[in-house]
Amino acid sequence: MISDLAIDPLADALSADVCIIGAGVAGQTLAMRLAKSNRKVLLVESGGRDFDAETQKLSDGENVGEDYYDLETTRLRLFGGTAAIWGGRCAELDAIDFEQRDYLPHSGWPITKADLDPYYEKAYAALGLERAGENRLWSTVGRAQPEFDADKIDTDLWCFDENGERFTNVSRGDLDRMEILLNATLTELDVAKDGEVRTATLQSLNGNKVTVAARTFVLAAGAIETIRLLMAAVPNRPDGLGNETDQLGRFFMEHPHARGGEIKPKNLGQSLMVLPRALRVKGKRYAAYLRPAESFQREAGILNTSLSLAPRRHEGDKPDLMRAAKGKLKHDLPSTKFWRSTYKRLKTLTIKLREMTDPWPSVFAMKKSRGKLGLYAVIRAEQAPNPDSRITLSEDKDALGLPLAKLDWQYSEIDKRSVRVLMETLRDEYQRLGWGEVELAPWLADQDLTWKNDPLISSHPIGGYHHMGGTRMSETPATGVVNADCRLHASPNLYIASSSVFPTGGWANPTVTIMALAERLGDHIDGTL
Repeated sequence: MISDLAIDPLADALSADVCIIGAGVAGQTLAMRLAKSNRKVLLVESGGRDFDAETQKLSDGENVGEDYYDLETTRLRLFGGTAAIWGGRCAELDAIDFEQRDYLPHSGWPITKADLDPYYEKAYAALGLERAGENRLWSTVGRAQPEFDADKIDTDLWCFDENGERFTNVSRGDLDRMEILLNATLTELDVAKDGEVRTATLQSLNGNKVTVAARTFVLAAGAIETIRLLMAAVPNRPDGLGNETDQLGRFFMEHPHARGGEIKPKNLGQSLMVLPRALRVKGKRYAAYLRPAESFQREAGILNTSLSLAPRRHEGDKPDLMRAAKGKLKHDLPSTKFWRSTYKRLKTLTIKLREMTDPWPSVFAMKKSRGKLGLYAVIRAEQAPNPDSRITLSEDKDALGLPLAKLDWQYSEIDKRSVRVLMETLRDEYQRLGWGEVELAPWLADQDLTWKNDPLISSHPIGGYHHMGGTRMSETPATGVVNADCRLHASPNLYIASSSVFPTGGWANPTVTIMALAERLGDHIDGTL
């Protein structure tokens, strides 16, 4: 059953076995897992079925650290959440991402990759995709793995979920087996002395309220919003629920983007085919990336940063008109279903044309550009967990009276050094293989720069809109906010389903890992109930 708090005021309090706050990827995945066990689930969404500008303003916030996107634009409040504009790029974390690395302070998860493996299988199956990893996708697409030294460079393929409205579909899967409440924003958690959440108060923008009682509560509102709610929506915890050791909101991470350097190959077509940008096999879409091999990461003391190769304008040039128009269409227009569909149709057409003829359009475009285009490394970096990179509360408040989020995003020295070492390694490999030269981007040698964004290198010039950390998973409350089961150390019945629990972020897009953790959490909650 679907209700809308803004339209239908609910006279009576609601009750459920599990109340899930947030109907994005994590919330839906968890809710459908619990519905399979016939649990009474209430799935709550702050937005409605489609984008609404007034509701979206609840996601506003303040940036006080490194340059970042306006917070209102980085996550969506509607059924399906930010997955409504997700590009579908799927990858999973590597084994090293879960390990405690002696050269990386604050690294290490209280679970291993093996603990998540069966849930990764479920996540890929739910998306209708073959699971990546262990380089097996190269044989799937019928391509030989690139000839880089395997002790230094690893290569693999992203796969893509191309159902852009998968998570906005209210009729999907087992969603009809639960109660869904739209336009209902959490404004207060009633918490007992021992941390038990007794009730949650939900409110619509037009003033309608309802109270929910549940045996178990789950915050699945995305990293920034989850942290904000733990800080702002618990009146009898003025310092924040889960902040007893000053860990709440710390270690915020992204996947920073950058220009790594220019590749000057002897054979342009060969380089573009080594790391293909667009492959379609048996109806599935793939694209290649490379990253430092795990043994080399340990040897060099670097992060798990990735890169791909693409023709791009040179640093400081003006963007081409088509790319600029596409970026404006994507970022400036409202994220309603109509505009989302319009953008995705244009993008799909571009991708399909590239798949049919890749890499020759890129070769032709670069030669026709008369030097205006170069082949560049597009960096998608891992960011080290940094306790000074954090979310707190702003003095400004939203329309419901809750303080807005304040982001102080910070880099670490190892973030930039990892990119430099990876680019130096790629340079050495190109020379060893006789493929040509690689020139590192000048900012990597500039000691006055911690990082450099480049609007010509990616349609997302700053980062991937991947919000991670802030309620990190840990063995003890002294080093984090939730335990290995994603339950708050400070509460017996409040859980977090979000990439905010990531202790480290790896290089991989977080969506599949969010789904895997939600599936795992579903098993745990089902067992406790």
